[in-house]
Amino acid sequence: MNIALQRGMTLLELLIVMAIAATLLAVGLPNLQALVQAQQVRSATNDLYSAINLARAQALARNERVKMVPRDPEGTQWARGWTVFADRDGDGAPGPPDDIIAEHGPLPSGVASVFAFTSPAAPYYIAYNGAGRSCSDTGSASARWGTLSLFYGNAIRRIKINMLGRARVCDPQRDNNCEGAEAPS
Repeated sequence: MNIALQRGMTLLELLIVMAIAATLLAVGLPNLQALVQAQQVRSATNDLYSAINLARAQALARNERVKMVPRDPEGTQWARGWTVFADRDGDGAPGPPDDIIAEHGPLPSGVASVFAFTSPAAPYYIAYNGAGRSCSDTGSASARWGTLSLFYGNAIRRIKINMLGRARVCDPQRDNNCEGAEAPS
């Protein structure tokens, strides 16, 4: 007797598998979105942190003031990108006499930033003098420190710059001493 083996699935089995797959996808999708947002904030923070360290290293190497400023017209939105430059004319904005060291384009859509430094008036900037110390526009000896926070959904990362100019990255959900401004509304 020759019995043919049945291959494949019945319609009922296929519907059950699809229902299970849809349930798993519905449960996992919010977690996936949070994971993507957290990764985008981590990546954006690493880009900013690298640019800050580049500005400090270039200030030391050149023995002159190097600044990092947001690229938006008001000078307040780090998420729109930034420019690192040697501010040779002292006007606080990159221009023809200045040496442009690096530029970065906009961060992913949805990433927001809050700048909380000792002198919080716009336009925002991070500056280093020739000794590698953070400084203000008013003088190379005036220390300027604070926190630059990035937000996307529930993901938060902060870059804290101390009065010596050293920067560190922290996660307020995991690290102690990682306070900073709240997310923009």
